[in-house]
Amino acid sequence: MNGAGGAYVVIAVCFGIGGGIIGRSKGQSFWLWFLIAGAVPIFGVLAAVFMRNDRTVARMQCPGCGKIHHVHDAFCLRCGTELYLPDDADAILPPEQALHR
Repeated sequence: MNGAGGAYVVIAVCFGIGGGIIGRSKGQSFWLWFLIAGAVPIFGVLAAVFMRNDRTVARMQCPGCGKIHHVHDAFCLRCGTELYLPDDADAILPPEQALHR
């Protein structure tokens, strides 16, 4: 019994590290994806592979406090303002411009 349990732990840690590296490369938390991929080894890594890349998502500025958010965010975490997709296309920042602000 101990051999099978130990083998599963090794496999889960390896998948966790892989999922964490993939998640971090897409702009997410390494530890979050480590836990997800380690808990559900194959599906966790597949979820990390197919998730959205946060480094390529357009961003916008909060009208209340000026914090930069992804366009898919619904509320500002700093001031609580409800965020709407701006009508003006110039208000949407490309990812590379938003990172340099």
